Amino acid sequence: MPQPLRRDRDRLFPADPSTRSLARTLYERVADAPIISPHGHVPVEWLVDDRPFADPASLLITHDHYVTRLLHASGVGLDELGLGGSAADPRDIWRRFAERWPLFAGTASGYWIAESLENVLDVTVPLSAATADETYDRIAAQLATAALRPRALFERFGIEVLATTDDPLDDLAGHAALAAEGKVGRVLPTFRPDRYLDPDAVAFAPRVRQLLSATENPSTFAGYLAALEQRRRYFIDHGAVSADHGVEIPETLDLDAAAGEALFARVIAGDADAADRQAFRAHMLLQMARMSVEDGLVMTVHAGVVRNHSSTTFRRFGADTGHDIPRRTDFVGGLRPLLERFGLDRDLHLVLFAVDETVYSREIAPLAGFYPSVYIGAPWWFLDAPDAMARFRSAVTETAGFSRGSGFIDDTRAFLSIPARHDTSRRADAAFLARLVIEGRVDEETASAVIDDIVGPQPKRVFKL
Repeated sequence: MPQPLRRDRDRLFPADPSTRSLARTLYERVADAPIISPHGHVPVEWLVDDRPFADPASLLITHDHYVTRLLHASGVGLDELGLGGSAADPRDIWRRFAERWPLFAGTASGYWIAESLENVLDVTVPLSAATADETYDRIAAQLATAALRPRALFERFGIEVLATTDDPLDDLAGHAALAAEGKVGRVLPTFRPDRYLDPDAVAFAPRVRQLLSATENPSTFAGYLAALEQRRRYFIDHGAVSADHGVEIPETLDLDAAAGEALFARVIAGDADAADRQAFRAHMLLQMARMSVEDGLVMTVHAGVVRNHSSTTFRRFGADTGHDIPRRTDFVGGLRPLLERFGLDRDLHLVLFAVDETVYSREIAPLAGFYPSVYIGAPWWFLDAPDAMARFRSAVTETAGFSRGSGFIDDTRAFLSIPARHDTSRRADAAFLARLVIEGRVDEETASAVIDDIVGPQPKRVFKL
């Protein structure tokens, strides 16, 4: 018989007994603190409808690209996992996953899933081919209960604030319904305009025309900017506090009105070359900063990912299917035009996220250590893992301290992993702070104040909550 899993209460803490003991003490201060999640991708409909999750596979595997990408790398076809509309039996998907569970040893996704299995789903049997059906049935039975519905989990997880990510033309009816009902905690929309700012996005021109039509603005650059400003105001009226921007290259460009109008005309007509299209993206990122100064929305920039790296996979299975790959980034040169205009404006909160670890100590921490508008985004995507979090703290703290960070951002659509991700961050920060105390670099009172701050007050300040 396989031995039941039991998670070590001191997991992720340093091995040295004195440091471990202090890390445990610091962690226990914040272990049960409410979760502040100001950026994520949980669909608001899950909370509006409060329907049971369909099955274990769709809950933990199919929609989690951390999981599907590694299964694909090991030889499992994405069609076998039900991606791209492929027909796949959920139990068969789970069996393939359970058989390959050892692939996830040492990975962040493996850690989160193990946390979810034990702490949320009460599954303590190790996953394997032999236990696949047993664990599937146990989870499926729980999904049929009221305790595993989205609203119950929202309350159980101790979520105080949860932000979704939404299209600029979304009517936000779900958010309005939740707010009117008043039975779920604070659920906020986030303005995500990428598809309306990037000329290389699918159906860019038709989307822009739809935006102009919906807001009754003329087909000019001035009308286009006004349309975006109107939709931002609509989001603010529905509780939004931030606008999120996903860019491959964090580049900005400051153009005068005439140059902007001429560039927009070429882009919308389909006459822009590659240089024009990049110039337009760069100018619009600067325009988004201008709008954030004017309307107060926090501006988050998630940069440095080449989306849909495998063209064959994209054609067959679509976006967000595991083949987005990090690349090098340049924030110092790329954002200088933006910071020249707005970097000293304290009304701008600009949170920079990277997957290129080298930029944390070289660029982002020094920028945040001078510009009052710039904040260091938490480790994101490929870096939201225990060792990467420790490297992140080492990279940024000596230059910018703790106060210039965003607080932890889970950035997930895997709902069950939210508490595990926040717990991981709290443990990693407790371990880092404990080491500083043991090394005589800060005192214990200061470390206690810091960890109290970074799990709640700090993200609330940065995101104007």
